[in-house]
Amino acid sequence: MIRAEKLSKRFGDVEALSPTDIHIRAGAITAIMGGSGSGKTTLLRLLAGLEKPTSGHIWYGDEDLCSISDERLYTLRESMGMLFQYSALLNSLNVYDNVAFPLHEHTDLAESVISTMVAMKLEQVGLRGFEHLMPSELSGGMAKRVAFARAIAMDPKIVFFDEPTSGLDPISAGVISTLIHDTSTKNRMTSIVVTHDVKAGLSIADHVILLWQGRIIAEGDPDAIRHSDDERVQQFLEGRPDGPIPFSRSTTSYIDDLTHKPGTVRLES
Repeated sequence: MIRAEKLSKRFGDVEALSPTDIHIRAGAITAIMGGSGSGKTTLLRLLAGLEKPTSGHIWYGDEDLCSISDERLYTLRESMGMLFQYSALLNSLNVYDNVAFPLHEHTDLAESVISTMVAMKLEQVGLRGFEHLMPSELSGGMAKRVAFARAIAMDPKIVFFDEPTSGLDPISAGVISTLIHDTSTKNRMTSIVVTHDVKAGLSIADHVILLWQGRIIAEGDPDAIRHSDDERVQQFLEGRPDGPIPFSRSTTSYIDDLTHKPGTVRLES
C-alpha cells in the first residue's frame, strides 16, 4: 500500500527521522510505537503527505508522494482518512456537519444520500442520535468517535490514526481500539496507528514498528515484539524509567551551560 525508501526528516539541527525503509501492507493494521519524541508522529505525517521529507521517497501505489503535483496529492488524499490526536473537530459545526464535512467538500451527492451515509457512520461508532450536539458538549471519548466517523466518511482505502487512545479512560480507549480493529477487518481497510499505548498497539496490530530517536529498533508481529531480546524494546514495553533509553535528551553538559554561556553569572567557590 505504502513503501518508503531512505525516508528522513530534519528540523534544523534535529534529526527527527533517520533514513528509513518502511513497507505498509494493504489491508493490515500497522502500529508505529515508541516513546515521546521518538519520531512517530513525524513518520505518520510524512506517510500521509502532510509533511515533505528532507530526503527519500514515499510510494503510494506506483506514485511518489514526494514528486507529484499538489493537485494530484489532494486527489490522492480523498482515498485517505485521518484521525488527529486531539480529534480536531470543527467547533462551529455540530456532530452531523463534522461527519458530513468531507462528503460536502469532495462529492456532489444529494443531501439525502449524505444524511444516510452520516447515519451509517455514526451507527458504526455508536453515536447515532447525537447528530445535534456541538463538540463542546461531547466527552473526550465521544469526540474521538465522532472524529473516527469523519475519518471513514469517504470509505477511504487507508486511515491514519495519531494517538487514538491518548487521554481516554480505559473503557473509552478499549472502545476506540475495538473500532479500529473491527472497521479495518470488515472493510479490508489499511490502518496506520501511531501510539505509545503498549496494550492497545499490541492487541490490534498485525505489524508493529518500534521507534527510538528516529530509528527503527524493532519490527515484526506483536509476538516478535513481545519476545524481542533488545533491552530498549523491553524497557519500553515494561515502562521502566531506568534502562538504555535515557530520560534526558540534552546533548550538552548542564554544568558547562550554566557556567560558560555568555551573560550567565559564574559561581565562585
